[in-house]
Amino acid sequence: MNAFSRRGACPALSAPMQTGDGLLVRLNPVTGGPSSGELSPKLLIGLCESALRHGNGIMEVTARGSLQIRGLTTDSAPLLAAEVDALDIAVRTGVPVETGPLAGIDPQEIADPRPLAERIRTAVEEAGPTQRLGPKVSVIVDGGGQLTMDAVTADVRLTAVRIDAGTRWLVSVAGDGRNARSLVTAQDDAARDIAVAVLRMVAEKGREAHARDLSDRQLVSLAGWHSVTPPSVLPDISPARGEIGSLHGSASSSTVGDWRKPTRHPISPLAGEMSGRTEGGVQDRQPIGLFPLSDNAIALGIALPYGSMPADKIIDLAKSALALGTSEIRLAPGRALLFLGLPPAANQPLQRAAATLGFVTSPADPRTRIAACPGTPACASGRIATRDIAETIAAENADILDFTLHISGCAKGCAHPGPAALTIVGGENGAGLVVNATAKALPAGYRPGYDAARGISGVAAMIRSTRYQGEAAAACLTRLGPAGIAEAYRQAQTEKRK
Repeated sequence: MNAFSRRGACPALSAPMQTGDGLLVRLNPVTGGPSSGELSPKLLIGLCESALRHGNGIMEVTARGSLQIRGLTTDSAPLLAAEVDALDIAVRTGVPVETGPLAGIDPQEIADPRPLAERIRTAVEEAGPTQRLGPKVSVIVDGGGQLTMDAVTADVRLTAVRIDAGTRWLVSVAGDGRNARSLVTAQDDAARDIAVAVLRMVAEKGREAHARDLSDRQLVSLAGWHSVTPPSVLPDISPARGEIGSLHGSASSSTVGDWRKPTRHPISPLAGEMSGRTEGGVQDRQPIGLFPLSDNAIALGIALPYGSMPADKIIDLAKSALALGTSEIRLAPGRALLFLGLPPAANQPLQRAAATLGFVTSPADPRTRIAACPGTPACASGRIATRDIAETIAAENADILDFTLHISGCAKGCAHPGPAALTIVGGENGAGLVVNATAKALPAGYRPGYDAARGISGVAAMIRSTRYQGEAAAACLTRLGPAGIAEAYRQAQTEKRK
């Protein structure tokens, strides 16, 4: 039987979360080899069939790479948990210590993060802070490579770096790959000890605390832990993987105790606030397409549109993958599935089958730039039909979607908690438009919910008519400003009345 840890608000099998369309559970299957319980096509099919029996048939892969099953009831949730146990699917419990979806099999990664991640899990359990930590406290161990964890936020980040022909771990706290506060670089044992020390400090502050709540004094003490290397010698990396400045104000900052917030230098508009990057994070490579692996193998990434699909369609895709020779399926941050073990000749047939079913098979698909929650009628909290609006916008305005558009059924903003370039949010007054903020912000303009896609078409038309040659739509939005964008959104409604 799986052992489940009750840590509060996280919707694990043992503690479903109430949502607008019933109870929701979130699973983190352990993947990556026979000893760790890989998710095979048959097991995924079994999960989907259980979701159809006990939920509303909607399944999701989250931005962090977890699997969600929606629409459960107080009676059906225990039945689902029992069937997951019967399938013998290993589910990660305790403080999340996450690695990339290609960890250990990516020839481009700097170091295999799995051994260090496992040692951190063991050390955290032995140290005992788990029950005193909030459910969203997490650790990332990123070995680098083709699919990094840069876009995922965490309380503690350990990122593999090369220094003097050797490998070290850059330890940082409170953020994603761009904005986390860098502390030190350390070898495996020291990096593990610092990670555990951070979690202990957070636990001492209570279950609502995160690493962002630690004081400068505490961070300085962490930076002096063991024998470590100051991070000042390492470059800061932009979303385009280019250097945009040092981790400290100057390269002369070389003493371990001299900890400061990173100095950030101007970057391109696409990497800036109007890019709509997830939770304020960087734009990472999407887990869609072909990825060469060790031993001449290939991983094929296929995404769920808006992170959600009916379970029966996932079953059909998994059956096709099984027939074509897939041996393992991994969940990937970025709302995708990675299919491993396929013979080279099977990649295109599986992509075609996925496209026919409505999955996203190309990183150029405009739906990858839209974050949309279930909305109505799937979610009782939703005020607008988010997915219908998203499909219309993707079909009509793909040419201007070089930024993230968030479509939220209500002000909770579940699909994209951070700021986005544009957000359509359902409310009492219809579909509001929020510019460069979260769904919780005050909309700059409104229009009827059923007609929200027309409003974005008005914004798109303004972009096409006013942007300079070679100017990205995101940069054009920045130049036009919230007032001009809101007027274009409202004006489309006025034009409809004429």
